[in-house]
Amino acid sequence: MADMASNLSPELEQLRAEIAAAAARMIAEDGADYGTAKRKALELCVGSNRGRSGSFMPDNAQIEDEVRLYNELFFADTQPTRLLHLRRLAAEIMGELAQFRPYLTGAVLNGTAGEHSDIYLHLFVDSPKDVEIFLFNKNVQFELSSSPSLKSGGNNDPVETVSFMYKKEGMHLTLYETDDLRGSIRAASGKRAERADLNAVLALINKEEI
Repeated sequence: MADMASNLSPELEQLRAEIAAAAARMIAEDGADYGTAKRKALELCVGSNRGRSGSFMPDNAQIEDEVRLYNELFFADTQPTRLLHLRRLAAEIMGELAQFRPYLTGAVLNGTAGEHSDIYLHLFVDSPKDVEIFLFNKNVQFELSSSPSLKSGGNNDPVETVSFMYKKEGMHLTLYETDDLRGSIRAASGKRAERADLNAVLALINKEEI
């Protein structure tokens, strides 16, 4: 399928790029999430006259590329060290949580993590209560929230996310069912992997440390 931008006029392609760049700055500088950054960037670049904004709104992949570029331009002296620190902490907690099949996801995995980034893990468990009991026994104070299910169709109730601080960094564990693991870790052809197990994270760390 051709990229949506290929069907846009040069003017709309330029607008789409401007929105992506503005959103990337908010993500890198302020730690905004992608949804919030896109909405604010759209308002900044287009104002109240949005019209059919969906036709030129950049997707997350384009914004991710812009965040990567922004980091290279403005945080080249600090961002790689910050990323390595977060990946090491992710590996530590993944080792502790090995029985729950942890996978790293988000900015710490894709390499765009910055000063305001938290660590996001996907766990695949028989029961969310098992994770809660595990953390309780470790004297970890955590908060509960909900996240979208990986499933499509009718049975897509939200799943539980456990959030807590780990060595002064935000940690978020989204708890999926064991069966959700099938097919969820495969990257589409030509795309970056969206999840990585502990061995893959350690490989990333070793590559950075060389």
